[in-house]
Amino acid sequence: MLLSECGERAVAINRFGMEVSMKLSELLQKLDCAVIQNTTEREITGLTSDSRKVSEGYVFVCIVGAVSDGHKYISQVIEKKAAAVIVQEGSGVPENIPDDVTVVCVKNTRLALALMSAEYFKRPAEKLFTIGITGTKGKTTTTYMVKNVLDACGIKTGLIGTIETIIGDEHTPACNTTPESYAIHESFAKMAEAGCRAVVMEVSSQGLKLDRTAGIMFDIGVFTNLEPDHIGPDEHASFEEYLECKAKLFSQCRVGIVNADDEHTPEILKNASCSVESYGISSDADIRAENIKLFHEPGKIGLSYDCTGLVNMPVTLKLPGKFSVYNSLCAIAVTRHFNVDLDILEKMLYEVKVKGRIEIVNVSDRFTLMIDYAHNAMALESILETLKEYRPHRLVCLFGCGGNRSKERRFEMGEVSGKLADLTIITSDNPRFEEPLDIIADIQKGIAKTSGRHVDIADRKEAIRYAIENAEDGDIIVLAGKGHEDYQEIKGVKYPMDERVLIKEVVAELEAQGWRP
Repeated sequence: MLLSECGERAVAINRFGMEVSMKLSELLQKLDCAVIQNTTEREITGLTSDSRKVSEGYVFVCIVGAVSDGHKYISQVIEKKAAAVIVQEGSGVPENIPDDVTVVCVKNTRLALALMSAEYFKRPAEKLFTIGITGTKGKTTTTYMVKNVLDACGIKTGLIGTIETIIGDEHTPACNTTPESYAIHESFAKMAEAGCRAVVMEVSSQGLKLDRTAGIMFDIGVFTNLEPDHIGPDEHASFEEYLECKAKLFSQCRVGIVNADDEHTPEILKNASCSVESYGISSDADIRAENIKLFHEPGKIGLSYDCTGLVNMPVTLKLPGKFSVYNSLCAIAVTRHFNVDLDILEKMLYEVKVKGRIEIVNVSDRFTLMIDYAHNAMALESILETLKEYRPHRLVCLFGCGGNRSKERRFEMGEVSGKLADLTIITSDNPRFEEPLDIIADIQKGIAKTSGRHVDIADRKEAIRYAIENAEDGDIIVLAGKGHEDYQEIKGVKYPMDERVLIKEVVAELEAQGWRP
């Protein structure tokens, strides 16, 4: 089955190139619904919640979203000869819908879309070992750790997350951390067809709140940690709601694996219906890290520790910080359920590298250069405090802030970098419809509250050139904010811009001028 860029297909096609046809009643068998008009014993050709993708014979599910209400498009999908529409209780439904269109009413159309999508793709989650990971931080890195280990052990594994969806050799850029339910089941179906035995996915609080994973009974659910984040008008009304949404995962998984050291873990598990295992540094964790040691060698940083408890093995990571200890412990706890070879596990944890997540770029043995997605004050503070533990000669932080976003973020990030970095290089991120120099001026206001040194270079490539050309022995340089992104958004246009490419270009240009790493 073919994936579109961000979701549904225009026409449901199976691997033999034939259009999928099934009865509407088959899609509705898990739903509590009321048939308002016509019959459910009719053939349908597709399922979608996007009115633009409706074709003849489709079922259109009216989703009530933050920006748009699908019920407003009923007349349009009828013109496209939709076979049925699924409406939500209490929503306005146009009068005079043609008699040949089936109308079905449900309490929650998002939940309906999730359960119908599972049926549409023949319940593909049941054909895979499903692993869902939730938490404020650590989801992305841990999913890659788990996938890398399982693949290396001959267990072909798909991945769905913030950066991309991976199915075999196919990498599709992500639109959401947790995609819409239709896209999830479409990906699951394609994974099963491709021979995957397992899938590991990031399960965001928004995904849980909006029922994107509803109806999936995960084999393993994971909780990494919880910090105040994603609180606001378009996300969660309060921290309590944020926590409650995360906790939903543990009423829809068979085994829960949780961070024993997070203060919110008891509340997360309050209504859990699964068996529970834990990982952490504390003595009561089922899988523990002991004898943690940091290392800072020419051009590289990392750590090692002894894993004890349910799994006993040495671990060495080319990743810094306590959060890397937790991420790797989590990966060990998950892959233990596959009886993986510990030698392979040790090797894959050592080699793991995630695009844009404390991603070290080998430029020189004199200093360490890395790319990280830290794009708010909390994340920036975490990475800078972690790197200071390695006692660098200087800690250099290069970052900018996005345009048409909260100015508070700029002040806060400026203040954090001014306090923790020895040198801040203020540059441009995604200016969008603002002027880069205006954004830089806001960041300067935050730094002005500290005694931190800074230089201001609006062009990001030139800022990177300055950082590399002026690097001193033993420096740690972090390029923050862009991470895995490979574009820069200016005046409504996304221009190609990958920091890895910029670094390579800068190094080549500097070497041509006689610079030596």
